[in-house]
Order: sequence, then structure tokens, then C-alpha cells
Amino acid sequence: MKKQVLVAGGGIGGLAAALGASRAGWDVRLYERAAAFSEVGAGVQIGPNVVRRLQAWGLQQRLQAVAAFPTQLQVRCALSGRELAVLPLGAQAVQRYGAAYATIHRADLQALLLAAVQESAEVQLNLGLSIDGYTQGDGVVLVRTSAGKEVEGDALIGADGLWSRTRTQLLADGPPRVTGHLAYRALARQGALPKRLRTAQITVWLGPRLHAVQYPVRGGALQNLVVIVQGQPPEDLQNWDHSANASGLAQALAGTCAALQDVVRAAPGAGQGWRLWPLSDRPPLRSAAQMAQGLVALLGDAAHPMRPYLAQGAGMAIEDAAQLQHAMAMHDLEVPLRLRRYALNRWERNARVQARSQRNGRIFHATGLVRWGRDLSLRLLGARLLDLPWLYRGDGSSASLL
Repeated sequence: MKKQVLVAGGGIGGLAAALGASRAGWDVRLYERAAAFSEVGAGVQIGPNVVRRLQAWGLQQRLQAVAAFPTQLQVRCALSGRELAVLPLGAQAVQRYGAAYATIHRADLQALLLAAVQESAEVQLNLGLSIDGYTQGDGVVLVRTSAGKEVEGDALIGADGLWSRTRTQLLADGPPRVTGHLAYRALARQGALPKRLRTAQITVWLGPRLHAVQYPVRGGALQNLVVIVQGQPPEDLQNWDHSANASGLAQALAGTCAALQDVVRAAPGAGQGWRLWPLSDRPPLRSAAQMAQGLVALLGDAAHPMRPYLAQGAGMAIEDAAQLQHAMAMHDLEVPLRLRRYALNRWERNARVQARSQRNGRIFHATGLVRWGRDLSLRLLGARLLDLPWLYRGDGSSASLL
């Protein structure tokens, strides 16, 4: 008789977990509080480490149909517009790491995972329902849904995001911490932009206490723009996506170069305007016990929410799901040992990415002499500083053993 895993959350992490668990021979019941899978969010960067995982699930063709594959990563000074460094991507990324560097709309990534999950007879999707709590004991985990129903399973995966109820019960470590960073995001139709503002590459603009990123998504039809500034977040942090006044963004960008301001001003007219995300995270993981205890494991943002300065939030969730699949397929082990193996093989890599993301944020937003030294280093070392072999070659699959 197949074992059954219950998955809390139907975002990228939850769908990836469901796909991995079904490929490992488990029956899956996934619970998503939204009544439908809808187009949310903006762009996502997925490095070769993540693309390889999607390829292993047979999703390469679907990825190629909806993603963009930037030719290079360019870093520019937000004040002067001067180029600081370039990292070739495209074919060179494939040559270096065996897979491409892709940029994709978050909804398109979610959709390709959803399509793969829906093709699996082992997965049951339950929309409009959330998992509100659980108990575990005697080899069984019993969850309570928002409809008041109790459902029994052999394991529970909390992939329910930054404000995870599963984490709250498992770790009781309080709410996420406020970073003091605000992300303005916009999607613009490239065809509606002047030609000089369209792009086939990733451009990162570094300025004092702010930075901006632009890149193509949806096969190049759309351009994703993100501007992150340091500022006071709204009072209601859980209402994280709301209309943002473009005048606040314009004020934050005062003093930056015309090239950056031009694309920021043009974006709303070519899309749906700016949205605002106040950013929150948690300290880097300190042990495997923060990712799995008994029959319950955490995955993605529920386990290790991170700042976006390494562009690996979605990537680490997908890596988690791949390692979860490997562990859940160890049918000679008891379920708690399988989940512990998953956590042992993931927590140190996730902690390293969390820490490096924080560090990158300080570097990106540097002021004074630190900013001067950063720019000089980028001009001298270029691609050597931007390339990340430790990240793009690995996935943490051999990090630890029981």
C-alpha cells in the first residue's frame, strides 16, 4: 500500500514537492487556500542549478516554451550609468554548468509545475482549503483543514510560504523579521516600450541604499523590472501586495542616471503599473531540526525565506523538492529518517544561500568608501566576481549523511 504525504501550500514550492513526492512513489494530497491557481507575482531568475532539476523532471521543453534565456548579466552604476562588469550567459552558461540560465514569469513557472502535477494520478489537488494544524504520533500525522475536516497521512510537508502555519506549530519561533527593504515591481510589454528600452539581458543597477534589476520574461515578450529601496514598510506586513504610488519610487530614484529613470518612467504605460512588496526574511538556518522533525518537514519559504539578492528563493524551493524526492524514495527507511535525511542534505546549503543573500544586499546598497571599493573590484575582476560555481554547480545532494 502506498504511503500518503499531505502538502500544505500550492505555490512553486508546494507544487514541486507534490511532483517530487509522486515521482518517489507516494500518493499526494495538496491543500491550497486559494480557490484557483491564478497569475500572481512577477519575474523569477532560475540559475543552471535549478534548470537541471526541471530537466530531470522532464520539463525542459515546457520551460523553453515560456522562459527567456538572457545573453548576459550586466552590472551598471545607478548614478552614472557606467558599466561596471559583465558575465556572459546564454551558451556559455550551458557550457560551464550543463544547463542554461533562465528568466521566467512566476506564473509561468507555477503553471508548468501545475501541468506536470495534474498529469500524475498520484496527486489530488484540494483548492480553497488550507491546513490549519496537525498532530503526529504512532507513525501517523493528522491534519485539520480550514473546512474542519481531519485527514490522515504518513507525512506532512509545510510549503505554505513566509507566513507558514506549519512552521509556527513545528518551531514556534515567532513571525518573520522585517528587513527594512521595499521592492517595487512592474511588468512591461516590450513591444510597447521604445526600442532603446527593450532588453534581452539581465541588467543590475547598483546605487546607494537601492538597486534595480531588469530582464526579459515570457520568451522576451515582457520585461520584468524590480527596484529595491531601503525604507519604512506598511503596517500590515501580511497584506504584502498592494498598489504602490509611483511618486514614492520616483523620489527614491532622485539622483540616479537618466537611463535608469527612463525605463522606470516608461514601465507603467507599457504594463499595469508598480506593485509594492515589503520584504521580510528569517535568520539563516542553524540545524537540520529547523527543516524536519518526526513526520513533518518544511520546504521553500516556510523553511528558509531569504532576501532576493542572490535570486535563489524559488530555486532553493525546487532544489528542496528534488532532494525530498530522493529521500522519500528510500523505502527501506522509516519515514522520520527519510525526512531527516532530506533536512540533513539541505539545511547547510540553504543557510549558505540565505547568508550570502544578506551579504549581497549590503554590497548592492553600499555607500561611501565601501561603494567605491565595490565598483573598483567589479571593474577589475568582472565575471570572476559575478560567477558563482559553488551555487550553479551544486544542489547540496551530498552535503550530509545519516
